[in-house]
Amino acid sequence: MTKTNAESAVLPGKKVGYWKKLKLDFLKNPWLYLMLIPGLVYFLVFKYLPMWGIIIGFEDYSPFLGPFKSAWKGLYWFQRFFSTSKWMTYLSNTLILSFMSIIFTFPAPIILALMLNEIRSIHYKKVTQTLLYMPHFISIVIVVSITYVIFGTDGIIYKLTTQLMGRSIDYLGDPGVFRWMIVGQNIWKETGWGTIIFLAALTNVDTQLYEAAMIDGANRAQRLWHITLPAIRSTIVLMLVLRMGSVLDTGYEHLILMSNALNRSVSQTLDVFVYENGIKNGQLSYTTAVGLMKSLVSVVLVVTSNKIAHALGEEGLY
Repeated sequence: MTKTNAESAVLPGKKVGYWKKLKLDFLKNPWLYLMLIPGLVYFLVFKYLPMWGIIIGFEDYSPFLGPFKSAWKGLYWFQRFFSTSKWMTYLSNTLILSFMSIIFTFPAPIILALMLNEIRSIHYKKVTQTLLYMPHFISIVIVVSITYVIFGTDGIIYKLTTQLMGRSIDYLGDPGVFRWMIVGQNIWKETGWGTIIFLAALTNVDTQLYEAAMIDGANRAQRLWHITLPAIRSTIVLMLVLRMGSVLDTGYEHLILMSNALNRSVSQTLDVFVYENGIKNGQLSYTTAVGLMKSLVSVVLVVTSNKIAHALGEEGLY
């Protein structure tokens, strides 16, 4: 059936069922649906099929017995986690680090994208963007190594602050500095890459609005506040809703690399707990239960923030 025949298959005023409409749309755009296959296979194999493994969070899982023969434990592992004396420490460290990331890391790409959008030289703008994207491709291991070289006891920043302030600051061991180091590393590494989405949104802003505002006497700050920001507001809200889904994800590899005996009181998050107890100690059922709890909280946060976005008049995620 050709595109014309597919469109004419539906009589005017006649209601079409969901599957009938999907079939007609497939006949009109077959290549678009074929392009979806690799993405669907990826999510099916690596995202949905592994979800059955959460069953071991309710069992005393043994790799030798498998998930279907291991003893059933119910909610035992959840109760065990909340009965430990340190569960509040893990949770508070996770929340503090996550909300610091939202407050300082999330706005950074927006601000940088607005600054890049004001650059008039196309050549200079492209060179700047390329340099800003590069840290994203650097391994976190390299980033931590650079941090140790610069902020360690033999580093230039450590020696400079010691001479200027008359006292030394243990950047790598002080618990009060640790969280700021993590946030700073994330900003340096991911801010440039995060500007891609917001720069793409800025390309949709009608340039005639700027011209009209300039005729009316609006300065650059006024044009930014009344034209640019409202134009990308929906994108900002969408990205914030998506970010709420990873509030409890702090990245165990980053924290483990930066952790030491002096800052352990603030570096122990839920991700570190899952790694140490699940991978190192082999308590797979225990850590699966904790990971499932994190996922449920993330779903609640996404749904709640999406409803708030709708209440404020934004489209949200869905």
